[in-house]
Amino acid sequence: MSSIDSVLKENRLFPPSDDFRVKANVSGMEGYNALCEQANGDYEGFWANLGRELVSWNKPFTKVLNDSNAPFFKWFEDGKLNISYNCIDRHLDARGDKTAIIFEADDGKSEHVSYRQLHARVCQFANGLKLLGVTKGDRVVVYMPHTVEAVVAMQACARIGAIHSVVFGGFSAGALRDRIQDAQAKIVITANEGFRGGKPVPLKATVDEAVAMEGSESIEKVIVLRRLENSSAAFNDARDVWWHELVEGQPTQCEPEWVDAEHPLFILYTSGSTGKPKGIQHSTGGYLLGALTTMKWVFDYREGDIYWCTADVGWITGHSYVAYGPLAIGATQVVFEGVPTFPDAGRFWQMIEKHKVTTFYTAPTAIRSLIKLGGDLPKQYDLSSLRLLGTVGEPINPEAWIWYHEVVGGGRCPIVDTWWQTETGANMIAPLPGAVATKPGSCTLPIPGIIADIVDEAGAPVEPGKGGFLVVRKPWPSMVRTIWNDPERFKKTYFPEDFNGQLYLAGDSAHFDENGYIWIMGRVDDVLNVSGHRLGTMEIESALVANPLVAEAAVVGKPHEIKGESVCAFVVLKGARPEGDDAKRIAKELREWVAHEIGKIAMPDEIRFGDNLPKTRSGKIMRRLLRDIAKGQEITQDTSTLENPAILEQLAKSAI
Repeated sequence: MSSIDSVLKENRLFPPSDDFRVKANVSGMEGYNALCEQANGDYEGFWANLGRELVSWNKPFTKVLNDSNAPFFKWFEDGKLNISYNCIDRHLDARGDKTAIIFEADDGKSEHVSYRQLHARVCQFANGLKLLGVTKGDRVVVYMPHTVEAVVAMQACARIGAIHSVVFGGFSAGALRDRIQDAQAKIVITANEGFRGGKPVPLKATVDEAVAMEGSESIEKVIVLRRLENSSAAFNDARDVWWHELVEGQPTQCEPEWVDAEHPLFILYTSGSTGKPKGIQHSTGGYLLGALTTMKWVFDYREGDIYWCTADVGWITGHSYVAYGPLAIGATQVVFEGVPTFPDAGRFWQMIEKHKVTTFYTAPTAIRSLIKLGGDLPKQYDLSSLRLLGTVGEPINPEAWIWYHEVVGGGRCPIVDTWWQTETGANMIAPLPGAVATKPGSCTLPIPGIIADIVDEAGAPVEPGKGGFLVVRKPWPSMVRTIWNDPERFKKTYFPEDFNGQLYLAGDSAHFDENGYIWIMGRVDDVLNVSGHRLGTMEIESALVANPLVAEAAVVGKPHEIKGESVCAFVVLKGARPEGDDAKRIAKELREWVAHEIGKIAMPDEIRFGDNLPKTRSGKIMRRLLRDIAKGQEITQDTSTLENPAILEQLAKSAI
C-alpha cells in the first residue's frame, strides 16, 4: 500500500463565500478548529454534550462510552429514548403543521405530508403491526417502493421497538430470501407494484417467490400496499394483509416504546468479500446522534430549507438522510419515487425548480449520467433556490465536480463531497460548507470528533502523497455495533489483528495531500462500487457459477465513466470456449441470469470467455492480472508464478 502514489493532482481551491460562512452553523476554519480542539481535549465530553443538546431522552444517560469489551463499543448505554419520538413527536407543538415530506411520484403527482399527518400515519401503522403480534426485538423486512409509506413503515417499526431490515426493491427473490433467513424476519412489508421510469416493478411477485423458498419459514405475514389499483399480483388470504385494511380504524396515537440507547434499530445487509452478505447492525441512540450532528454541520441545516436526498431507503444513505436525519432535525424534505431520466434527463432540475429545493444530495453516478444525457439542461430551469450541493456513494471525479458546481450550483453553492459507509452510519469525512475550502475530488477533512488516519500495513502513518489504509482511531457514536449473528466476522473484518484490533479498517485506500486533505483512491478488497452501491465480487461469481453452463468465474471492476466501476466477468464454461454468435448468446444469457439471481445492478457489462483462468500453481486466481486485462492495460507485473501464462493473451482478446 505504501508504494502507491496518487496520480490525481488537483490544486483548485473553492473557499465558502463570506455570506455563506457568516450564516453557517459552523463558521470559518476557526469554528471547525474549535470543535476539533474540544473533541481532542475531552472526547467523551464532546459527544456527551452533543447527545444532550440534539437528542431527546426519556431517561437521560449517565454513561458515555463503554469500551470494556472492545471492539463491541457501547454509547449512552443507560439512556432510554425512541427514535420515532425524536423524528416526529417532539416537533408537533412547534412544527405540527409544517410539511415533513413532499412526495413526488414517478408520474409527477405530488403530495405534501405535515408532521402531524405523518405522526398519525406512523401511529396507525405501528398499531397495525402490534395487532399482527409484532413486538420489541422482532425483525421486519421492508421491500417497498420509495414512497412515504416506506418511511412510515421504518418509523413504525422503530416506534414499537421492532428491528427493521430494508431490502432495496431491485434485489431478486434469492437475495431477499437470504436476508429474510439471516434475520429470521417475522413480517415482510411490500407493495403490489412499484413504479420506476414509467414502468411497474413486480415487488409482490418477487416477495411471493422469496417467501416460497426454503429458508423463509420464519415469515408469518406479508403486508401489501396497494400502489397500483389494477395489479395482477397474487393475494394469499391466509398470509397476506392489505396495508389499508390493517390501518383502517386504528388509533392515531401509539405510545412509543422507550428502548435502551444500544437497542438495535435496524439491520442493513451490505456486500462483503465472501458470498454471504453482512448484516450491519446499528444502535438507536448513537446512530441518531450521528445523523443529527451531520445534518446540522455537513448539510448546514437551517429552518426553511427544502432538503432533497435522492437515495432510496434500501441503502444506508436513505436511512440516515431520508428516513431519520431530516425528520429528526425537523426539516422539510423531498422524497422521489422515480429515476432522474424519466420522462427525460431534466427531471431532477425540473423538480428542484418546482419544489424550490435548497439542499441537493445525490450520487456522482447520477451526475455523470445527466452530464452525458444533457449537460446544458440545467440552464433551462430556475435553480436559484439551491444553496448547497452534496455527493455520496463514491469519489467524484474533478470534471464532474466542476460541472456540478458551475452548471447546477451556478458557481455559488458549496459542494459537500461526503465519505462514509453503511458501517459508519453517518458522514465521517466531509467539508463543513461554511468552514472548509473544497477541492474537486477530495472529501477534504474529518468532521469534528472523527479521528481518521491513513496507515501502512504495520499501522504506521504514511507520508502525504503515499497511499495507505484509511482507518478510524477512536470509536464514534454512529458506528456499526456488530454483524448480525456473526461477531467474529465483525472483528476480523473491521478490527483485524493485523492492526492489533485497535483501528477501524474502512477497506478503502486513501492518501493525504500537502494540505492534509484526504483523497479516496479505491477499495483494497474485492468489493466493487457500482453506481455508488457496494457489490461483493464473490456474490456475483457465486451467481455465475450457479448457472449450469459455467464451471468457473472471476469478477473484477473496471473504470466506467458513468457508474464509477462496472462489472467485468471472466468465465470458463463446462463445455468448449464459445466464439462468435454463440459467445454473444451465452453472454446475454449469463447477464440475464445474474440479474435474476442478484439484481440488475450486478449484471456484468463485459464478459470474457477463456479456456481457464490465470492461476498460480497453488490454484489461486491472480485477480490483479485480470484487473489489468479488464482495463486494457499492458501486463508489466511478474507472471513467473503463473501456471498458464498463455491464457492472458486469450482473455485479453475475448471481450463481449
